[in-house]
Amino acid sequence: MDISLSIYKKPLPMREKIIAGNWKMNKSFEEAEDLIYEITEGIQDMNLRDTSVILCPPFLYLEMAADAITGTRIKLGAQNLHEKDFGAYTGEISAPMLKSLDVEYCIIGHSERRKFFHETGKQLAAKVESAIRNEIHPVFCCGELLDEREKGIQNEIVKSQLEESLFFLESDDFKKVIIAYEPVWAIGTGVNATPEQAQEMHAYIRSLIQEKYGEKIAGKTTILYGGSCNAKNAASLFANPDVDGGLIGGASLDATEFLDIIKQRIQN
Repeated sequence: MDISLSIYKKPLPMREKIIAGNWKMNKSFEEAEDLIYEITEGIQDMNLRDTSVILCPPFLYLEMAADAITGTRIKLGAQNLHEKDFGAYTGEISAPMLKSLDVEYCIIGHSERRKFFHETGKQLAAKVESAIRNEIHPVFCCGELLDEREKGIQNEIVKSQLEESLFFLESDDFKKVIIAYEPVWAIGTGVNATPEQAQEMHAYIRSLIQEKYGEKIAGKTTILYGGSCNAKNAASLFANPDVDGGLIGGASLDATEFLDIIKQRIQN
């Protein structure tokens, strides 16, 4: 099977398209408030159709963001959570806490968490389980380092990440997961994977899901691209049949550019 192409030879099943903004550790309270206002104003007249917009601000701003997006078509996400629901874990935030603020999504396994905070596949599996248990959709990140890409072992790396941290889930729980492929060598570097590289990996990920959970679930699973996606390259990335949207980093901090990316997702 040529995994550079979609695994589907018939019309693709409808699945949710998503543009998610990961603000990381950026913006003051006032700047964050202004950014949310600009984004909510900007999407008012958009026909989002099957596209969802998710904002993932820093923890400090979640309550403000929840209030600001009330009555809009924007959904709220968090950037991380602790795998335990409660306990003596100073400085940590749990899934029940996030749920109490109407958080619907949470990024889990971002490469920066793996690199700087040494999160393991086993720990990420526990975080995924906690999120689902508390009715929060995990946005699970996977992807290879530059040297792994250069060695040609990117497929093995991504497969291992999925098997260790996601594929323990039963089918009904796996349906709640969103996957974000992030080639680590393209995050924050200004260098993005080519549309062909993105499609090849997305199709490969979908083939692994099909092998584990069947064609129907594979066809309904949303897979996002997350590696220096911006207004200049979004259209070419989203034109691929297995790229369902983007987990947007730096470009999500500018309302005009973020709105442009949303428009390009709608149009493809």
